[in-house]
Amino acid sequence: MPKQKTRKAAAKRFIIKKSGTVMRRHAKLRHLLEWKSTSQRRRLKRKSVVSPSDAHRVRQMLPGGAN
Repeated sequence: MPKQKTRKAAAKRFIIKKSGTVMRRHAKLRHLLEWKSTSQRRRLKRKSVVSPSDAHRVRQMLPGGAN
């Protein structure tokens, strides 16, 4: 059976932690930051957990558990 390939686009966007939790970055942190509050910017910097329904698809795109 041939090796499974990692979807590189997904590998750049998601991280699978050792516990199996799939993490993602928040949106809205690229531009127009001058008008966002400091607390909002700080909150958007943190990683967020991917919803369970989407996490299944992400794991399929990252067969080796790419970090």
